[in-house]
Amino acid sequence: MTATFLAGLVAGYGVAVPVGAIAVLILGLSARTSFRVGAAAALGVATADGLYAAVAVLGGAAVAAVVAPVAGPLRVVAAVVLLALAAHGGWRAVRPRAAAPGAPTPGRGIDTPGRAFAGVLALTLLNPATVVYFAALVLGRAEAARAAPAAAGLFVLGAFVASASWQLLIAGGGTLVGRVLAGPRGRLVTGLLSSVIIAALAVALLIVR
Repeated sequence: MTATFLAGLVAGYGVAVPVGAIAVLILGLSARTSFRVGAAAALGVATADGLYAAVAVLGGAAVAAVVAPVAGPLRVVAAVVLLALAAHGGWRAVRPRAAAPGAPTPGRGIDTPGRAFAGVLALTLLNPATVVYFAALVLGRAEAARAAPAAAGLFVLGAFVASASWQLLIAGGGTLVGRVLAGPRGRLVTGLLSSVIIAALAVALLIVR
């Protein structure tokens, strides 16, 4: 049982650690808003990874076969959503602040915890490579493929814990960056930089096969 949990933990870190558009999005979101918003987005990613791990444990090869034909269209949808988020983030970084100094700004886009969780969860679920990745790992480990429900649950829990811990670390890093660059110019630079990187990664989704 412990070995199954550790296998899920390793699998979760394997899919979470590579820095991609979602990681940059969480980093920029935390720097621009607060750790609460960044943490909510991080938990959205971890929830999606946990769901995909569960689907892979339950479905294995059948799930991978179903996902493969729609991988291309889902990649395009994900790229379009990322480009929209990049444009929205860039606009928010450069737009004039109409509110008085110190006045709270209403949450828009994914700048509130609830919206950040739901938005990033949906965006992460658009990545079919994640479920294929978990399915390949499960099928490659015969004992995992034949695991009892309790052991399968531990594998999924391990994947969730790994993804959540890594994404929360990224959110915390974004919060530190936000505190260091708390002035208007710093927030402008980080907001634009985040948008440019997200846009570049979105284009890469369309180019790289």
